[in-house]
Amino acid sequence: MTAPSHKRHLTRRRVLGASAIGVAATGAAVAGGTGLLSSASAAAFGYTDDGSNYVVNTGASLVFKVSKATGDLTSLVYKGKEYEGYGGKHSHVESGLGASTVTIRKSGSTILVKVVHGAITQWYAARSGQNNVYLWTNKADASFTATRYIVRLKPGVFPNQGSDSWIQASDRIIEAGDVWKRADGTTHSKHYSGKRTIDYDYIGFTTGSVGLWVVRSNHEKASGGPFYRSLLRHSNDLGAGLYEILHYNEAQTEAERFGLQGPYVISFTDGGAPASSLFHANLDTSWVDGLGISGWVGRAGRGKVAGVGLKGMDATYAYTVGFANTDAQYWAKASSGSGAFACPGMLPGTYTMTVYKGELAVHTGTVTVKAGITTALNSITISSDPSGAKTIWRLGDWDGTPGEFKNAALMTYAHPSDGRATKWTGNVTIGSGSEAASFPAYIWKDVNDGILVYFKLTKAQAAAAHTLRVGVTTAYANGRPRVSVNDWVSAVPSAPTQPSTRSLTTGSYRGNNHTFTFNVPAGAWKTDTSQYNVLKINIVSGSTGSAYLSPGTSFDCIDLLA
Repeated sequence: MTAPSHKRHLTRRRVLGASAIGVAATGAAVAGGTGLLSSASAAAFGYTDDGSNYVVNTGASLVFKVSKATGDLTSLVYKGKEYEGYGGKHSHVESGLGASTVTIRKSGSTILVKVVHGAITQWYAARSGQNNVYLWTNKADASFTATRYIVRLKPGVFPNQGSDSWIQASDRIIEAGDVWKRADGTTHSKHYSGKRTIDYDYIGFTTGSVGLWVVRSNHEKASGGPFYRSLLRHSNDLGAGLYEILHYNEAQTEAERFGLQGPYVISFTDGGAPASSLFHANLDTSWVDGLGISGWVGRAGRGKVAGVGLKGMDATYAYTVGFANTDAQYWAKASSGSGAFACPGMLPGTYTMTVYKGELAVHTGTVTVKAGITTALNSITISSDPSGAKTIWRLGDWDGTPGEFKNAALMTYAHPSDGRATKWTGNVTIGSGSEAASFPAYIWKDVNDGILVYFKLTKAQAAAAHTLRVGVTTAYANGRPRVSVNDWVSAVPSAPTQPSTRSLTTGSYRGNNHTFTFNVPAGAWKTDTSQYNVLKINIVSGSTGSAYLSPGTSFDCIDLLA
């Protein structure tokens, strides 16, 4: 497709003649947080056709190209320097769509590129005077297995450092082609971002004088909720990548959602963080309403949920209120004092509402959202916190994470074999004063199976049956705990539903929280109160594997009820 005849390269005369237009555009640029621009620069806003690509000049310091054949983003030139592309590949949705129908049009101070390929429609937008590219992805069905956008960047333009970076020339692969180990024993992978979705608004790189960022969308059509972890960026000696992950099909706990997602933003800066006005919670999207993007729902078509507070909170933990149905997901942080929360910008519908203590669901309900209306909720009393039960002893706490246990923090940005990890073996004695820190966050059948927990009971306690609870956060290869107490051995529990992909070795303990309950009879205990009872935890599974890819599970909390 060729550009319309009136979309020509601006000659020097046309630029000077159009400078008055630039003055008007400057006001919009300042309002958008992009800073004051020269009239000549603003007048350059527009697009041309170089035969293979649509070439978009933002009227600021950014010029980008979109392939007319595939819809790939083939160039990102900021202040005269090219940043895009590595390994013969460009930036694109999925792994590249291939032959697509690509069109472009200018609407006032916005240029919009539309890319159509089967079930996926991808949009790119430029706004006059901004060093940003706005993107949307609309996926209609599961004909593509994942939903991501990857921005591919040239090698060497940004520092190659961090847990999600590696040196391909010297590091060695230790797992599945995407986990690397360095000579110093540290492990690196694109999976090791160390962040949950709720933890970040943007990711990227900076040299100190140039920053290139991807500001995430609100993820309303993504899957996995606020605590989902996935790859966000990577870098190595051959190039670097930034990701917007909408459905990666790894460690997923929910079915895929379909429909329009965005905008997410590629943003250049002079080295600092992207403007907070680009964050999804702050972004003014009124300019999108008239663009005709299919699936777009503006502010007027959305509603809000507001709650006056939560009762029964544990002040030690942060609380999050999540909303989910088959079409969308949202979440809001509850205030640390009253537990008040507000979740604006929601699509109309009925949602399951879940209150999380840390990452553990402790209350559920339903709420209906209507366009243009705030649904007000009275105080919610937390009804299902397992921490309220009276115990004889407890390892860790019920918060939906293995955070109190050995190596837990490291595992969000390293492989279990990392040289910084404390030995995964080692038994625990209740009353030693460091029980949780000594208990491993993960147990695998082929690595540290058979961890022992020693504890004593009083005469009265030993005379009664007790319930042992074992909380887990995820599992690999159907790994689950089977326990024995002294000579008593439990039945093999059924495997709960968990993600079928890698998780424990790719920086995520996040799955479906599940509590195994074992009813231990009175006859199982030692009758001599001076002797230790011995709890043994074994991992059982109908599946096989070796080392850190053998069946395993991640622990939330273990306790013996009084």
